[in-house]
Amino acid sequence: MAETIRKSRDVHIVTHIDADGISAGAIAAKTLKRLGKEYSLECVKQLDEMVLKRLLDENHGLVWFTDLGSGVSTSYPEINKVITDHHMCPNDSDFSFHLNPHLFGRDGSYDMSGAGATYLVAKAMDKKNVDLSALAIVGACGDLQDKKFCKLSGTNREILKDGEKAGVLLGRMDIRYFGRETRPIAKLLQYSNDPFIPGLSRREDACISFLQDCGIRLKDDDYWRKWIDLEKKERQKIISAIAQILLTKGFGYNIAERLVGEIYILKNEEQGTELHDAKEFATLLNSTARYGQHEVGLNVCLGDRDEWLKKARNLLRGHRANLVEGLQFAKEEEIQKRTFLQFFHAKDGIRDTIIGIVTNMLLSSEDVDNSLPLMGFAYTENGDVKVSARATQVLIDKGLNLSSALKQAAKELGGAGGGHDIAAGATIPKGKEEEFIKLVEKEIKNQLVL
Repeated sequence: MAETIRKSRDVHIVTHIDADGISAGAIAAKTLKRLGKEYSLECVKQLDEMVLKRLLDENHGLVWFTDLGSGVSTSYPEINKVITDHHMCPNDSDFSFHLNPHLFGRDGSYDMSGAGATYLVAKAMDKKNVDLSALAIVGACGDLQDKKFCKLSGTNREILKDGEKAGVLLGRMDIRYFGRETRPIAKLLQYSNDPFIPGLSRREDACISFLQDCGIRLKDDDYWRKWIDLEKKERQKIISAIAQILLTKGFGYNIAERLVGEIYILKNEEQGTELHDAKEFATLLNSTARYGQHEVGLNVCLGDRDEWLKKARNLLRGHRANLVEGLQFAKEEEIQKRTFLQFFHAKDGIRDTIIGIVTNMLLSSEDVDNSLPLMGFAYTENGDVKVSARATQVLIDKGLNLSSALKQAAKELGGAGGGHDIAAGATIPKGKEEEFIKLVEKEIKNQLVL
C-alpha cells in the first residue's frame, strides 16, 4: 500500500467529518507533503452514490480513503484507491490496498482508529513519520477508543509507544473527566459523565459546594483554578470523595474504578490549551468539520497555531453551545421505549452532524435507561434522515452489534448504514423511521435472544 501511494502521480484524500477523520486526513496530507507529492483533500459525511460517481468522473490518479471506505472495498474497481479505515468491512477485502483491524480479527471500535490505520501506512512510508503518532492518538480518543478499558489498547498502545519514544506523547493515570486543561474545576465536575456523579453532574451549585466541603480553593484571585492547577493531594481528595458518593449510591466498584484512567498529553503543545490533551484536541476538531469547516481543523493539525487556531476556538464555543442546547432539546423530547431499544426524534432541532454526540451524551446521563440501546434521529439538509445509535459495553458483551443491525435495516429501506458494534449510524429516507425502528428491533432481538 505504501508503495502504491509513493508511485502515484497525484493523490486525492477523502476523509470523514469527525475528529478521527480530520486526524487521519491530516496524517495523510502531512505524509504526502513530506514526499513532495501533489494532493487534494475533501471531507464527506458518508460515501454515497453521488460522492462515488463524482470521484469516478474526476479521475484522480489515486484516491486515499481515510476513516471511511471499507464499505466500498470490494466494489468500484474503477476507482484506483487505498483505504485506511477501522469500520466493519467485508471479509474478502483485498489486503493490498485496504488496511483495517477487522481484516486481522481485531475490533475496530477499540483496537485502532482510522487515524491509527493511516499512521501505520505513513510510518511504513518513512519511519520519520513517527511524530504523527500524536495525531493518531487524538483520532483514537476522538473515536472514544479508550472507553472500554479506560485506556487505549491493542494496536493503539503500539502507536502510543511510538509517540512516547519519539517524545511527542505521554500517557499517564489521572481523572478521566473532560476539561482537565481548560475548564474550572467546578465546570469539569458539572459536565461529568462516565461515570455520572449523582447529585453533582449537571448541577453547578452542587459542584461548587462539594469542592468547598472538600477544602478545595476554587480561585487564585480572579483566576479560576483548573484540574491541572491542583496539587496531588487535592486531586486525590476529590477523586476519593467522588468514589465514596458512587459507592454510597450503590454504583459498585466497577463504576467507581472508571473515575481514573489513562490520559494522553501532546508534549509539544502548550499546557493549559485545548491542544495539550488528546481528548480536548479531538473536541476542537469535531467543532470544525462537523460544521462544514474541515479546513480549519486540518490546518490546526498541520501546525498552524495562529489564524486557524483562533478560528477553531471560535467554532468550539459554538459547538459547545450547540451540544448543550441539543442535549436539552433531546431531554425535552419524549424518549420512546420499545422492548429492545429506545429512541428520540430531533427532526430539525439538532444538527445531523452532531446527533451521534448528543445521543452518546444522553445515554451516559441519568435521564436515560442504559440497559437499552439508544437511537437518535435528525433530518439532513438533503431531506433524508440521519440515525445514530449508541449502546453500553454490557450490551455488547451480551451479543449486541449495532453496526450489523443498522446496516441490514437501512439496506432493506434503500438506505445505508454501518459503524461499530457499540456505536453505529445510518441514513434512511424520510418517512421510513417507524419501519426502520421495527427492522432494527428485530435484528437486535435476534442478536440478544438467540
